Amino acid sequence: MGEDRRLRAVVELAQGMAAAHTPRESWRAAALGACRALDGNFAALSVWERELGRLRVLVNVGERAPGEEEFPDGEAYPVHQFPEITEFLHERWAGGGEPNAWVETAEGPAEGRAGYCHQRVAALRRRGRGCCVVAPIVLHGRAWGELYVARAAKDPVFDRADADFATVLASVVAAGIAQTERLEEARRLAFTDALTGLANRRAVDVRLDEAVERHRRDGVVVSLVVCDLNGLKRVNDTQGHAVGDRLLERFGSVLSLCGAMLPGALAARLGGDEFCLLAVGPSADEVVRIADELCRRAAELELGDGVACGVASTEDPIGPVRSGRRLFRLADAAQYRAKAVHAHKPVVAGREGPDDPVVRLADAPSPDAVRERRRFRGRP
Repeated sequence: MGEDRRLRAVVELAQGMAAAHTPRESWRAAALGACRALDGNFAALSVWERELGRLRVLVNVGERAPGEEEFPDGEAYPVHQFPEITEFLHERWAGGGEPNAWVETAEGPAEGRAGYCHQRVAALRRRGRGCCVVAPIVLHGRAWGELYVARAAKDPVFDRADADFATVLASVVAAGIAQTERLEEARRLAFTDALTGLANRRAVDVRLDEAVERHRRDGVVVSLVVCDLNGLKRVNDTQGHAVGDRLLERFGSVLSLCGAMLPGALAARLGGDEFCLLAVGPSADEVVRIADELCRRAAELELGDGVACGVASTEDPIGPVRSGRRLFRLADAAQYRAKAVHAHKPVVAGREGPDDPVVRLADAPSPDAVRERRRFRGRP
């Protein structure tokens, strides 16, 4: 491959990773870019999980063999099966070496190098590949994982120049992964409540708008559980805000635990003492059951006075739900009623007959009713 072509390949790989919106897209772009740049027919990107002592495959691209998934859930290999990892990523660096790539062939050690007649050679033979080049990926000065590119048995074997180019590609991949991690951290901070670690209001708004659109298009059930933590002001006033924060954190843990009982539910802190669960898919009765469990567990906390809990679900007779705002109004009104009557169980919108007081309160146009209804921060 000429220098100009290799330069274009590096630029295309970097651009592909920069255009990715998610870590998975970034991994795929890295593997595909490296595969094309090295004229391979298969490539994989793997991460070294030190705490588990294993190399876990993130993505497989190109001509995959039977059993090789693009984004495998459980493809991982104990590091002891690959002694070259510890040698290249520890011993050679400790001696002043560099994280250079190396070549393995299905015939055994590549020319000019001792090689490893272990798992990689066996895997090449088993999958009908003739050779591979393996490039360590270094991130923040530490071994992060590896880039692996293979060629079919009929294709030319990788040479030293290919290995050197793979080393360059691995450094470009490392820069792309670092950028992706920074973006993911920024995204996490933008959509996460700093105190509890739950989702924040922004995350709920985005997810709810998407969910309501799915409801309108496909009829999927969307349910919202809104909670107001009782007694937080008293705890803050009598025991201090540090204790109040502890109450918020503990209830957040309870909410997260209950949310895990609803597949795919989003647990969030809306702000102050207000929390919610957004469930997409489970039935209204199942959501109400979990909301009831949430009330029970909250009442058992040693701090605070339990929660006031309201539920609104598109599966109940609440009228058409064309926007997330209306579902919020309904859940908010149900929670307001739960607080007003000191209910120990969730109040559910639409379950008190044709003239349901919660639906009437949520949809009331009069200024008095609007003032009466407690509103969420930032939402008219």
